[in-house]
Amino acid sequence: MHSIWAQLAIAMSALAGTAAIADSRRMRRRNFDRVGFMPWPLILIVSAVIAVFATAIALKGY
Repeated sequence: MHSIWAQLAIAMSALAGTAAIADSRRMRRRNFDRVGFMPWPLILIVSAVIAVFATAIALKGY
């Protein structure tokens, strides 16, 4: 069974991947007036940092 840290790392990695895809789609949009409201770069960075720390803690064994 996975620890809560491993599950958090997996979830944050999935969120980071989703944010990366969403940000690349936002950058390639045709209508520049439709900017959206989600801060995808911020979500990507925060979720990636949390994923790295959660992976480190899960590998250490806490």
